[in-house]
Amino acid sequence: MDYNQHWENPETFAKHVGKKLRNIRKEKEMSLNDLAEKTQVSKLTLGKIERGEANPSLTIIWKIANGLAIPITALVADSKEVVISRKQEGRKVLSADESLTLEPMFTNSGYGSLETHRAFLKPDSFYTAEAHQPGVIEFVTVMEGAAEVVVGEEVYPINVHDSIKFHADQPHGYRNRGKEEAVLHFVMIYTKA
Repeated sequence: MDYNQHWENPETFAKHVGKKLRNIRKEKEMSLNDLAEKTQVSKLTLGKIERGEANPSLTIIWKIANGLAIPITALVADSKEVVISRKQEGRKVLSADESLTLEPMFTNSGYGSLETHRAFLKPDSFYTAEAHQPGVIEFVTVMEGAAEVVVGEEVYPINVHDSIKFHADQPHGYRNRGKEEAVLHFVMIYTKA
């Protein structure tokens, strides 16, 4: 696959994610029933994803990754020696309400312990993330605009070039109260393999 390939075509992206998921499931010697139980995603939905018939939302991809205890980039990234991640040219995963667009950037290896993402949070919107798997530490830097990061019950205002670090194995979210899109940079470290 060419490093310049874009995932603007939802069918190509769906087939890519499906193939990755099927390979990971088989590697772990799991049935679709086992996978459904671990991820809390229906067997029907998982089957459609594996066959490339469904383009999973960000929420579904997070559920699958958390259930398998892998970074989401294990499902959406290619393995390359040298990779350039250009804004708005890479893979895009949308939240169900399309308030957040996530662009996975890099991972250190297949099921690596580190991953990075660019995220674009629409004006006047809020995205709630479910708790990640145990041991995930998240670093968020605001690159443009401003945002509030909600961790548990606490709200932390973060301005341009400010960063926050927190344990992401608890409910958290991102709010943009502004009138311009907020651009966020995520680094996630998986401390338990």
